[in-house]
Amino acid sequence: MELKRGINLGGYLSQCVHTEEHYDRFIQAEDFQKIFRMGFDHVRLPIDYNVLEEDDGTPKEAGYERVYHVIDWCAANGLNLVLDLHKAYGYDFNDAGNKEKNTLFTSRNLQNRFVELWKNIALHFWGCPNIAFELLNEVVETEHAERWNILIRKTVKTIRQVDPRVTIIYGGIQWNSATTLKYLEQPMDSNIMYTFHFYEPLLFTHQKAHWVAAMDPDAEISYPADRAEYQERSLRLGEQGKTVTDSHCGKMDIHFLESVFADAVRTAQERGVRLYCGEFGVIDKAPLPDTLAWLRDVTALFEQDQIGYALWTYKDMDFGLMEEHYAPIRNDMVRLLTGKQWVSR
Repeated sequence: MELKRGINLGGYLSQCVHTEEHYDRFIQAEDFQKIFRMGFDHVRLPIDYNVLEEDDGTPKEAGYERVYHVIDWCAANGLNLVLDLHKAYGYDFNDAGNKEKNTLFTSRNLQNRFVELWKNIALHFWGCPNIAFELLNEVVETEHAERWNILIRKTVKTIRQVDPRVTIIYGGIQWNSATTLKYLEQPMDSNIMYTFHFYEPLLFTHQKAHWVAAMDPDAEISYPADRAEYQERSLRLGEQGKTVTDSHCGKMDIHFLESVFADAVRTAQERGVRLYCGEFGVIDKAPLPDTLAWLRDVTALFEQDQIGYALWTYKDMDFGLMEEHYAPIRNDMVRLLTGKQWVSR
């Protein structure tokens, strides 16, 4: 399966109010027609565990049926689908560091349940030619690196017993950082992809984001810019600002971005594994010309290093391509993302 130019459907079956009314309203068949017309070749579908199972682990057939509809809508428009388990029972990246809530990596029972969920997913969608499986979105804690490798190994073995050919995707720790792929084990077979997420520098792509605790809600910042403009404010972000504070680049520009990519590219080449960026984007509070400049640089590097990608995100979620904030540059964004001349309506 080729995953070259995609877009996320964030907020549809994940990070949302989980009601049938929301599902029916948020995304419909015509959205997939629009995505195809814009030139994308796949969608990444974040999905929370509670779409597919009850709190006691009982499968929800209605949730699986909804995913079947998405698969059909994709197939009707020549689109592939990445099914991304965004939240698992016992693990939510939003609760990073909370040992009471995030117990997946310390509970054998929850790990068995995780593997069983993926077995059920594989059994339901075995034989669908246009689907790939992404095991878990954004494992954060560094202390779970080896436990994550062990869980990956068990899950891949279980999926392969059901479907020997489906593409399986997974990434490293620290929010799927490009710099942590090296901590993953060698892939078990040739139909596995490494993924990373790219929002560097975070101070730019998430400026004024209310959910980033140390982010100034009023301060605007430019891209490209001198590193000095970023240094002090990145220090306040702690771990999430270290990519900037540890950098030796004098400017926040394409050379800085390339230096962050380099570790992921090197790891993928050494291990003979394909590379995929499952999320990247700029918040709807950033200056529009700078958003385009960042997107131009990132997509140029993706093309240079033959990295498939999926923009975060299609609508809403503070990053939605179809929202009013991006209207003045939407056609330019689509051209950079897919190479297609598209006129928004």
